Amino acid sequence: MFYFCKQKTNHKNPAMMKKVLLLFVAVLATTLMAQAQMPAVTLNDIDGNAVRTDTLARPGHPVIVSFFATWCKPCQRELSAIAEVYDDWQAETGVEVVAVSIDEAQSANRVKPLVAANGWPYRVLLDPNGELKRALGIQLIPYVVVLDENGKMIYKHNGYTDGAENELLEVLTKK
Repeated sequence: MFYFCKQKTNHKNPAMMKKVLLLFVAVLATTLMAQAQMPAVTLNDIDGNAVRTDTLARPGHPVIVSFFATWCKPCQRELSAIAEVYDDWQAETGVEVVAVSIDEAQSANRVKPLVAANGWPYRVLLDPNGELKRALGIQLIPYVVVLDENGKMIYKHNGYTDGAENELLEVLTKK
């Protein structure tokens, strides 16, 4: 990691070494802070409206971003389980759920009927090229990201087992 320091350096100049170390820490801190925010990717919602993902955060309210696909049964179980308690969660925490379909373009036409059939009350975005999925380094779905009231990512989780939505509520209510 510090291979650049092994090259010919002047150890008699501690001020220079301190500057290099401070620069390294500043770059690392900036990188970590940038990863704590939602990446800026433009996706369409299921009605064809463009949405920038870095604007999903709602000042003063948390946001759950749930990645799913029409062929993913655990994803559907998770979104349906959250739908059952969504009104209560909104009343308690002000949370908004944004579901992001990673279905490819040729199967994206299945998303809107699936959402309607399940009665999911969420805002639904389409990520047919996997841009947001790649930007977040997502490998497996279902995958959930929770943004706090300031838009910072405070929780990430992949996979779903029955009852796992209770863990989300704990994250939402933790102050």
